[in-house]
Amino acid sequence: MKAQQGMRRSGAGFTLVELMIAVVIVGLLAAIAIPSYQDYIRRGNRSAAQAFMTSVAQKEEQYMLDARQYASIASNAGFSALGLTVPTEVSQYYDLTVAPVGGDTRTYQIQAAPISGTVQASDGTLTLDNAGTKTPSSKW
Repeated sequence: MKAQQGMRRSGAGFTLVELMIAVVIVGLLAAIAIPSYQDYIRRGNRSAAQAFMTSVAQKEEQYMLDARQYASIASNAGFSALGLTVPTEVSQYYDLTVAPVGGDTRTYQIQAAPISGTVQASDGTLTLDNAGTKTPSSKW
């Protein structure tokens, strides 16, 4: 009878050591995966902002043909002047503006400033101007 009880105990579950090893392995995998996932999310949000900025640049060129100057936009809500709406995946993480460079209405600079407290906060400000200059170049 003792032999049968001994066999039941050894096959009944995991030991504390086995459980601790499994917890350590899961912890190591999470420590590697979470930062990679956050970087993936940050790059995806940046790509959405860049795509929207490119759309704004195209609309600015169309606006220039009609108005003989570029539109100046002070907030995310102002993009309706160009017939655009800032996508939610962009407005959650960036404040976008369009302003003339040095007061010259025949130039513009689109700026996407990350909102503090979001995953993009450490990403830095993206800019695109009427000459097609994109800064910082390492983010484009």
